[in-house]
Amino acid sequence: MEFGIFNLMGARETEKSAAQVFAEVAEQTRLADQLGYQTAWFAGHHFSNYCLCASPLMMVAHCAAITEKIRLGTAVVVLPLYNPARLAAEIATADALSNGRLSLGIGAGYQPYEFERFGVDIKANLEMTEEVCDIIDLAFSHDFFSYDGKHYQIPETHIPARPVQKPLPIYVAGHTQAMFRAAARHGYRVLSSGRVGGAKLLAEQYADIVAAFAAENVPLSNAHITVNRFAHITGSKEEGLRFAENARYQSRLASSLRRRQEVMQGTVLVDVPFPDEPPLEQIHGDLLIGDVETVAEKLVAEIRATHPVHICFSFKVGNTPHKAAMRSMELLIGDVKPRVERALGPIDRAAAK
Repeated sequence: MEFGIFNLMGARETEKSAAQVFAEVAEQTRLADQLGYQTAWFAGHHFSNYCLCASPLMMVAHCAAITEKIRLGTAVVVLPLYNPARLAAEIATADALSNGRLSLGIGAGYQPYEFERFGVDIKANLEMTEEVCDIIDLAFSHDFFSYDGKHYQIPETHIPARPVQKPLPIYVAGHTQAMFRAAARHGYRVLSSGRVGGAKLLAEQYADIVAAFAAENVPLSNAHITVNRFAHITGSKEEGLRFAENARYQSRLASSLRRRQEVMQGTVLVDVPFPDEPPLEQIHGDLLIGDVETVAEKLVAEIRATHPVHICFSFKVGNTPHKAAMRSMELLIGDVKPRVERALGPIDRAAAK
């Protein structure tokens, strides 16, 4: 099993510049490389302070130059918001610039607010995603390809930049049977999140993944299950509750954007409770928050519930201090990981890509 880090790059602290946000993410990525994390994942969204990074592939290219071994992932490239031929060329370029360290996370998108501003109908996002997947598969498996679909038409075309990796590891992000089945059909992997839930929710998602791959008659091992989890290591209950509140804040923004019920004050999104929102104490208990022993115990339970090959941790959430996120990164590798290995066996950075 592999460990990684994930950065949404939101701006709850509106006085913090984009340059500072990106610089902190770069510093965390360098540290993750030194500590032995397997992958650093970068989010991508548009038009709000929920996420400042408009292009995770740009973050991959930047961090490729400042790291040595760590894999660099997009989580995710929202396929319907891109020209597919240009996207294929940029994916290949990012993999070449990183010398084969790209992990490509893709998704169909869920925020109407974004789609409206790109002039794209979100109701067609699954159809468009399926077609872009077809195009990416063709672009990287043929010297020349053409495509004639409902949403995209491409004449005979050659993508001159080629990925180093053959095949390129591609992950489908989502929480639905439709997305899991699409991953199985294309030979892609699965990337999901327990959001602010705990091991029970992760077990339910695992059952959905199992059912989706079985429906497509594809071995479950092909899913290479990757899970994204909030994590903060501290012996202080007060600090832990502050982190839980930041995780709730982030989840509230995502929920309002998903339901097209976002509330803006000027240029800033306001967090409002989402349907069936659990109490803050429950969020604190469900997430990987606590001292080393507590987090190790929770993590063992989550691994047993969802059988992941890779877990990436969100350490920098909301206005969590940068130094506190870095400290949690160090403690998770140095103190939590050995305890998890004693319970479950070795967690090997050299696991299959």
